[in-house]
Amino acid sequence: MKYLGIDLGGTNVAAAVVDEEGAVLGKVSLPTPRGVEAVADQMAAASRAAVEAAGLSMDDIASVGIGSPGAIDPENGVVKFWSNLDFRNVPLAEMMSRRLGKEIYLENDANAAALGEYAAGAGKGSQSLVLVTLGTGVGSGAVLNGKLYTGFNYAGMEAGHMVIEHGGRPCTCGRRGCFEAYCSATALIKRTREVMEEDPNSLLWKLAGSPEEVNGRTPFDAAAQGDAAAGRVIDEYVDYLGCGIASLVNLFQPEVVCIGGGPSAQGETLMAPVRYILNREDYARNNLHRTRLVRASLGNDAGIIGAALLPLFR
Repeated sequence: MKYLGIDLGGTNVAAAVVDEEGAVLGKVSLPTPRGVEAVADQMAAASRAAVEAAGLSMDDIASVGIGSPGAIDPENGVVKFWSNLDFRNVPLAEMMSRRLGKEIYLENDANAAALGEYAAGAGKGSQSLVLVTLGTGVGSGAVLNGKLYTGFNYAGMEAGHMVIEHGGRPCTCGRRGCFEAYCSATALIKRTREVMEEDPNSLLWKLAGSPEEVNGRTPFDAAAQGDAAAGRVIDEYVDYLGCGIASLVNLFQPEVVCIGGGPSAQGETLMAPVRYILNREDYARNNLHRTRLVRASLGNDAGIIGAALLPLFR
């Protein structure tokens, strides 16, 4: 069987045909327009182009899955709210079914990415997985005992808004001390800029040039060259990340936790110290069977693969 996945983003709409193992057979990406009908038309155009790129026809496609940002009602196929494109109660599954003539599955994009890593990436062959993505925010999703976990109201697994520092930094969600406020790539960049202002002699200035030019690699690069200020930024970041990961492990004890997003590109520079914290703070640290902490492996394809395979895990 062949399945079509669509990854709806604020910048691009990507569509891909995948097989039952999650292998991508054809993929196309188009710019995301504005307006609900225009977005649906573009998603349909990307879908047909991806099918053509795979050397297939729409008759070969069993179903279509969509990963969308925002608050999603997957049972009714509705995007309840997505601020970037001002989507409010958009019946996206119905709109795409009319355009493509296929059964449509809709899911939150972070949940779709977790499913992709579980089915075809870092968690392939496992029974349970939690994905944490470090980007503009902290995204997360979980597959437990082979089923995508979303909560009874489809709003579950917002690990980015789990508090790890009571009364701490303000978060965009309205709480204080959230995981996202400390461990997103955005938070890492913000903290790096603060430390630069505190230490005008830091190597961070030489590498970045100005606070505005700081990116997620800057503190890692400076710390690798022995800069003390950057070292403090990284040590603090790792401590908070380890705290959040250990809490998720203690809640779910999944077989695999995988970390994706920009900072995960640092590989073992990031993973090894976080693993050290997990080994110290995992409640099940004395058990024979332990959670494996690994990097996500599918990159930007995780969401599109997971969306395509939604019918296999519902």
